[in-house]
Amino acid sequence: MKQIWAPWRMVYIGGDHGDKCVFCEKAAADPGEDEANLLLLRGEKTFVLMNLYPYINGHLLIVPKRHVGEIEDLTDDEMMELFKMTQKMVKVLRAFNPQGFNVGVNIGRVAGAGMPGHFHIHVVPRWSGDTNFMPVFGDVRVISESLEGTYKKLKQSLADLEGQK
Repeated sequence: MKQIWAPWRMVYIGGDHGDKCVFCEKAAADPGEDEANLLLLRGEKTFVLMNLYPYINGHLLIVPKRHVGEIEDLTDDEMMELFKMTQKMVKVLRAFNPQGFNVGVNIGRVAGAGMPGHFHIHVVPRWSGDTNFMPVFGDVRVISESLEGTYKKLKQSLADLEGQK
């Protein structure tokens, strides 16, 4: 198994997360700070955030604004908007020309949830020959693009999609 050196993840791994919920902080932040917070889109009940520690370029998180940790505690309206936003972000990510997507949730820390107290959906674009979703077996391909560069491309793709309506 090859290992990838990803020093930017140490900020997250070694950080003191305390009782603060980063998702709640992002949802409550002033919309003028959205680009700095990597927040792409705000809905009535949900928002879309770029993953600060992505598995791969374009990794997005669809998050309810309300602090809710369990899927069974989501309201029907939250579930509907979560999946409509997920569908919309798959369309937006098509501008990157992926050959597929992983869309999923990790419920509970033992299932891989890094933020187990606040439900969210991962949308991960995939390309032939890229790394597996979690473990890395065999050869590794790293797509290098800054989060800021990806943010700008996603915002443009979102604007293009909105203009098609």
